[in-house]
Amino acid sequence: MPVTYLLMAAILALAAIILVLSQSRAAGREQRLIEQRLGNASLPRSGPRRVSEVLDRVGGSGMGRRLKLRDEEVRLLLQQAGWGGNTPRSLYLMSVVTCPLLFMGAVLIFLAWPGHADASPLLPLAFAGGVGFLLPKRVLAYFAEKRRSRLAGEVILFIQLIRILFDSGLTVEQSLRVVCKEGRLIVPVLASELDGVLAHADSGLDLGEELEQLGKRLAVDELTDSCNVLRQMVRQGGSARSSLQTLKQLFEDRRLTALQEKVSKLSAKMSLVMILLLFPALLIILAGPGFLAITKALGSMG
Repeated sequence: MPVTYLLMAAILALAAIILVLSQSRAAGREQRLIEQRLGNASLPRSGPRRVSEVLDRVGGSGMGRRLKLRDEEVRLLLQQAGWGGNTPRSLYLMSVVTCPLLFMGAVLIFLAWPGHADASPLLPLAFAGGVGFLLPKRVLAYFAEKRRSRLAGEVILFIQLIRILFDSGLTVEQSLRVVCKEGRLIVPVLASELDGVLAHADSGLDLGEELEQLGKRLAVDELTDSCNVLRQMVRQGGSARSSLQTLKQLFEDRRLTALQEKVSKLSAKMSLVMILLLFPALLIILAGPGFLAITKALGSMG
């Protein structure tokens, strides 16, 4: 009986989600009719655009706004992963709601098989719901960390490009624009981030403040140090060739230290593998003849 009740609850929750999506679609249809009556005739909406509008409505709903405001870490992870639009945020919110339901539905289906009907479903359902609720955030953190690693690897190339452009007589803003336009194949991730910084600078915001916000938002140590040097050049001027050279040497030393640490950890892991796999074979080869001799001697005495 409890399994039946829980299955009915899952079906009702799925029906509620379908109802919300259908209402959003009906609201969008009414909005397009109003625009046509006012004279703003709109073209028929394609499938991906409809899905994007539905996701935007879900993210702009009261529940979506409360979830986004309560979890500042999720908003920061979305920005670090490069998913700063409304559609990725709405997709994340929908995954937070649907993943627990899917996991709980899978548990209910498993418990409905013969032989599991007598088992208590409360603990498996609670575990499945918790895993489904935490899984989207862990996946988001994985993609954010992967993108931050790519940014850290691009900073050294970025510094080299900036130094060359400074030597040719360009300013900080002009150098950043050249990097975004000509160096996109060399530093693609960093160029996409600099596009937003330059767009804000074109709208009247201070370039130094935008560089500072970029370093804080992405939380990459190498990029933060580079942005601090560039911000100082924007505000105070002067040559930064020596500062950029020092930064480049510092980043290379950090990378060398990280590689040495990785190699040392790998050596320790390989030593453990050798102990587990080679030591038993070595023990058999060395102690095997003596053990067999002792066994034969004891057998002859008996």
